[in-house]
Amino acid sequence: MSPMQQSIEIEGFAHNTSIPAASRVGPLLATSVIVGRNDGTRDLPDTVEAQLANLFLFAGRILDAAGAAWSDIVKFDFVVADRAHRPAVEDAWLRIYADTEHMPARHTQTADLPDGVFVHMTFLAYIDDGSAGGPQP
Repeated sequence: MSPMQQSIEIEGFAHNTSIPAASRVGPLLATSVIVGRNDGTRDLPDTVEAQLANLFLFAGRILDAAGAAWSDIVKFDFVVADRAHRPAVEDAWLRIYADTEHMPARHTQTADLPDGVFVHMTFLAYIDDGSAGGPQP
């Protein structure tokens, strides 16, 4: 029998529609689009740095809710509204993954995003329930 799909919801974050923050099937965890709104609101911070801080806050909550760790993430995808935001992504990234020998894959692309959204992300994780964890923000 195949593992049952589990919707993951977290405090302070919700989509406008019936989309969960993430979904887990067996060891795989995939997120929906995570936008860096202020915790518990629909308001967006005025800077890409503040939006990135919120993205990683929500990512941490998703990992906790799924019983996962930062070291379980296999790949991040970031979308930025402007190429000029890429250095901010790199700075936020290195605060989580300072050890360049133990990083997930990452892809950053530029696209037209809704007004006020400077960056959003998704990630994919493989959760080994026997793992000891990994880097923490």
